[in-house]
Amino acid sequence: MGDKTRMERLSQEKEAFIRPSPSAGSLGGVARKTRETIILCEAAGFDTIFVETVGVGQSETAVHSMVDFFLLIQLAGTGDELQGIKRGIMEMADGIVINKADGNNLEKARLAQAHFRNALHLFPPTPSGWKPQVLTYSGYYEIGIEEVWKMIDDYIAFVKQNGYFERKRREQLKYWLTETINEHLRAHFYQNPEIARLLREKEQRVLNAEESPFTAAQEILDKYFQH
Repeated sequence: MGDKTRMERLSQEKEAFIRPSPSAGSLGGVARKTRETIILCEAAGFDTIFVETVGVGQSETAVHSMVDFFLLIQLAGTGDELQGIKRGIMEMADGIVINKADGNNLEKARLAQAHFRNALHLFPPTPSGWKPQVLTYSGYYEIGIEEVWKMIDDYIAFVKQNGYFERKRREQLKYWLTETINEHLRAHFYQNPEIARLLREKEQRVLNAEESPFTAAQEILDKYFQH
């Protein structure tokens, strides 16, 4: 509901489809079901698909493994420009945009843009060979949106030409093969009644300092693999 309220104009378009997703225990609301939804939308004929996270760190890694272009959106004047300059997410970003670059916030946005551009010089070259750009825009006043789209189009053309586009998609398929197996293994492990009972017992022993967490974990795993 919140997504459709923020995307009021987009939600009125007949050719647009917005799907708010519950987190379902996954940080940022990004999980295997998101990947499956993307595939479903592609099969339905949608050629432009946005995946938005709430920005909690771990979810960015997941979303990077399911998209062609990773866009990092920052706000100026809130400390986000400093929070965002960290190795993990900066290395994943194919492009960075400073939002709300208008009115009294315009100078702050330009200053944040300069900070991010300087920070990008400190990181090693990207696997794609693309040099991430830092742009400013205002969604409210519709300023800079065309430039953002051009950056995305230029990136897609660049990575398709050098072969990285298909290589990355193959790597994503491998990632989701492994991730799907891991997810089913975790579910099978924790839903096992005997393991659940033993886990509760071991947790209490660990909390009472009667057993180390490493020994307890090994005993639980040994019990699980006996089946």
